[in-house]
Amino acid sequence: MNIQELKNNIDLIVSNNSSKEEKLQQICDYLASEISYYDWVGFYFKNGDKNELKLAQFNGEPTEHTIIPFGKGICGQVAVSNKNFVVQDVSEQDNYISCGWKVKSEIVIPIFVNGENIGQIDIDSHTVNPFTKNDEDLLEYICKKIANFV
Repeated sequence: MNIQELKNNIDLIVSNNSSKEEKLQQICDYLASEISYYDWVGFYFKNGDKNELKLAQFNGEPTEHTIIPFGKGICGQVAVSNKNFVVQDVSEQDNYISCGWKVKSEIVIPIFVNGENIGQIDIDSHTVNPFTKNDEDLLEYICKKIANFV
């Protein structure tokens, strides 16, 4: 994984004249195509004033989890903790919402605008233990870039 090349291409997506929704979809599509163990890539954002997340753009199999209450599952926990959450083996998590039997691991990174957690990027993998510090660094970088246009 060439982190700098991935970041440069994310910069190109973010700087294009597309709508917010198109940029988010392009990021999902790009990450899913470039990183072999990113089997589902999506964004969840706070649903208005409700204490829940709502699914936005994604790449991968459709999910029934279009609304996630704060505190429930990995995404819901990140909405409350405001911290990255890397789960190398979802079978070891008590508070996990299964998106499908193929999912073995998950990484969720929050998106902050003016210090407020407004959403997150969520990656599911069909591989156990695939995520490294490079994944966290890349996804944090992407979330900072997204914060500038959402």
